[in-house]
Amino acid sequence: QVHVVESGGGLVQAGGSLRLSCAASGNIFSVNSMGWYRQAPGKQRELVASLPSGGATKYGDSVKGRFTISRDYAQNTVYLQMNSLKPEDTAVYYCNAVGRPNSWSTIDYIYWGQGTQVTVSS
Repeated sequence: QVHVVESGGGLVQAGGSLRLSCAASGNIFSVNSMGWYRQAPGKQRELVASLPSGGATKYGDSVKGRFTISRDYAQNTVYLQMNSLKPEDTAVYYCNAVGRPNSWSTIDYIYWGQGTQVTVSS
């Protein structure tokens, strides 16, 4: 079983900062990519940022220049530094890890966390 656990959400005023953390653990042999998505009420889940191993970082257009994703590859941990937060950043933020459960697996699986609430007040 693979566990993906987020932390660091909360309530912040517009213009403030928050740092989210996410760790993947359990029966996961290799992690190829980790990332953050968010879902606001009544909206679809959208990409915030992703960081594949050895690949290019991707950011959603609405967060470019304000959010920064980073990884600790040894600990299968990913961070999201969120600066200059806006009320429209309010959402549940989900972390995912894309990887393989064992050495003989030929496909990647996507493992999701339970989400952490980020609320930005105006």
